[in-house]
Amino acid sequence: MLRAAIAGVLGFVLVFIESIIVMKLKGYVTIEFGGIAPFINVWAMNFFFVFAILTQVTNWYTNRESLKEDNSY
Repeated sequence: MLRAAIAGVLGFVLVFIESIIVMKLKGYVTIEFGGIAPFINVWAMNFFFVFAILTQVTNWYTNRESLKEDNSY
């Protein structure tokens, strides 16, 4: 649940970071997303991207901690 909330917020932040990068590269002053639907689509892609990364980091951390406790190898 916490991962989804963090992914939602970071996905929203990534939309603006990506927009700033595009504006700087192309020399634009503003960006028109073409409505709310394309904006939500970009946000959703960023959400799943961040959620996947957070899931992998969480799994890595959990497995790392379990390996420290298990000294049978």
